Amino acid sequence: MKEIKNDERLNMLNHSCAHLLAHAIKHLYPDAKFWVGPVIDEGFYYDIDLGDVSLTEEDLPKIEKEMKKISKDNKLIKRIELSKDEALEMFKDDPYKIDLISRMDENDTIISAYRQEDFIDLCRGPHVNSTKEIKYFKLLKVSGAYWKGDAKNKMLQRVYGVCYENEEDLNEYVRELEEAKERDHRKIGKDLGIYMMSDLVGRGLPMYLPNGFILWNSLENYIRDKEIKRGYLHVQTPPLGNVELYKTSGHLAHYKDSMFPIMQVEDEEYVLRPMNCPHHMVLYGYELHSYRDLPLRIAEIARDCRYESSGSLKGVERVRTFCQNDSHIFCTPDQIESEFKGVVDLILEVYKELNITDYKFELSLRDPQDKVKYHQDDEMWEKAENALRKIMNDLKLPYEEKIGEAAFYGPKLDVQVKPAVGNPFSLSTCQIDFCLPMKFDLTYIDADGSKKTPVVLHRAIFGSIDRTIAYYLEETKGNLPLWMSPRQVNIIPVNNEYHLEYCNELLKLLKENDIRAELDDRDEKLNYKLRESVISKVPYTLIIGDNEKNNNTISYRPRGSKETITLPKEEFVNFVLNKIKSKDINL
Repeated sequence: MKEIKNDERLNMLNHSCAHLLAHAIKHLYPDAKFWVGPVIDEGFYYDIDLGDVSLTEEDLPKIEKEMKKISKDNKLIKRIELSKDEALEMFKDDPYKIDLISRMDENDTIISAYRQEDFIDLCRGPHVNSTKEIKYFKLLKVSGAYWKGDAKNKMLQRVYGVCYENEEDLNEYVRELEEAKERDHRKIGKDLGIYMMSDLVGRGLPMYLPNGFILWNSLENYIRDKEIKRGYLHVQTPPLGNVELYKTSGHLAHYKDSMFPIMQVEDEEYVLRPMNCPHHMVLYGYELHSYRDLPLRIAEIARDCRYESSGSLKGVERVRTFCQNDSHIFCTPDQIESEFKGVVDLILEVYKELNITDYKFELSLRDPQDKVKYHQDDEMWEKAENALRKIMNDLKLPYEEKIGEAAFYGPKLDVQVKPAVGNPFSLSTCQIDFCLPMKFDLTYIDADGSKKTPVVLHRAIFGSIDRTIAYYLEETKGNLPLWMSPRQVNIIPVNNEYHLEYCNELLKLLKENDIRAELDDRDEKLNYKLRESVISKVPYTLIIGDNEKNNNTISYRPRGSKETITLPKEEFVNFVLNKIKSKDINL
C-alpha cells in the first residue's frame, strides 16, 4: 500500500474522514472537545477530550455506524474563511480550538473552517466536496495522547482510522493489517515465551525468558564465531562511564537528548552509555601501537542504554536498553578500503545465511549547512565521504545518498532491511571516522618512525540483537530456523505406559548430542499434544509407538507438514545435527 500522505487524493479523503469521525463523535458524545486530526502515513487520527468517558475498541463499530449514516446523508462540506475574532467566537466553547486560534496571526494566515451540516471544524483543508465521497473507511484503534505531546498536560484519547477510494484497496489494507497482527513480534514473543516486560522493572526494559535466552545465545554465538574467524578480538567494557568520557568524544554535546540523565556518584558524574565507541577508544590508547599492529579489530556484544520516549517503544524492536553487536576497526588510511570491503562482505555473508533478501544500501552523509549537528572539519568530511563513495562504486553495489543522516563524527553506510510488515529499518551499519581518534589523541608508529593518527571504522552487523530477534520473529511468524529454535525436537509417546521408557532413551540420546529436546509425558490425549506441538512451532515432533520402540526407530513430522517420516534413531540424530551445523533454513 502506498503512503496516504504522499497521495494527494488519499490525503484529502483521510483528512475529510478525520472530520467525519469528529462529526460522529459529536453526535454520540455532545460534550466532546477536539484538538487536532492530521493525516499520517497510514490514515489519520483525531485527538479528543471526552471528559469522563473512556473509549475502548469495542466502541469503534458504534462510531463507524454513525459515520456511515452521516456519509449516506450526503452532506456538503463547505469552506468558510473567518477573522480571528469570528473564529474565537465560533469556537468559544472548545478550549483546544481557542488555543490554536489564539496563536494565529490573521495577517499571515487565512483562518478557515469546514462545515458539514450541524458540525463545523477549524481546518486549513482541503477536503472532498461532500460526505458521500467518504465511503470506504475503518477505525483501527484507540490510544492515549498527551495534549501537545507534553506529559504535563491532560491525556486525550486518540482514535486512529484509514480511508480509501474504493472497497478493494480498503480490504487489501485490512488484510495487510491482519497479517501484521499475526506477525507482530510482541504477540509471538509472548506465545513462545521469548521475553516479557514489566512496568515494575521499567518501560522499554525487556527481560528474556529461558526460550528467549536460547534464541539470544544462538544469534550471539553465531555472529561472535564469524568475527573470531575474521580476526576480531572481543572485549568487555562497563555499561556506564564518567561524563568526561562523553565530553571528550563529543557525545554529550551532540547526543545528549538521547542519553539518560547524569548521575552524581560522590564527587564524580556518570552516565549510562548510549554507545561503545568512547570505551573502545580508551582501550586502544591503553598501549602503544605500531603500524604492524593494524588493523586492530576490537569487538563487543555490548549493553547500551538510550532514552526513547514512551510513545516510541515497541516490544524489543525499540527499547531503552539493547545489545549491539559492535566493533571498532583501527586501521591506517591505506587499509580503509580493504577493511570496509571486509565489513560489507561479512554483511552479505550473514544476510545470505539468514535469508535476508529485501534490503538496500544507503550512504548517510552530513548536511554541510548544519553547523551544529556535525563536527566541523570540511576537509575531513570530504575525504571520508569520497572514500565511502569510491568503495561502494568499486564493489559495484547500488546505493542511495541521504544528506543529513550521518553520525556527528563521520559518514556511514546503512543497510536498510524491509521486513515482512512495517517500514524499512537500519539493521547493519559501517561508519568511517577520522574525528574520534583525534579527540582521544590516538596514535600509531608508522614505518618511518613518525606518529600517525589511525582511522576508525565503526560497524555493527546486527544493529542490535534485540531488533534482530524482533525482525526474525516477524519474518518467520515464529517458525524459527532449526538452529535458532529454543526447542528443536518434541517427543510424544503414543502411550506412556508402553512407550515412555523408550522415549526417555531418545531424550537422553538427543541431549547428549546437544540437540534441544523435550519429552511431553503429560497424561493427555495424543491429538491434544500434537496440536500443542504445532502451536509451539517446534521444528520436529517425534511420535513414538510400538513400531518405533520395537525397531529402534523414530517417526517424526516436520513443522508445517502432516507427513510422518520414519528413520533409525541414529540417522535422525545425524540428520538434525547436519541441519543445525549448516544453518539450513529449511526443514
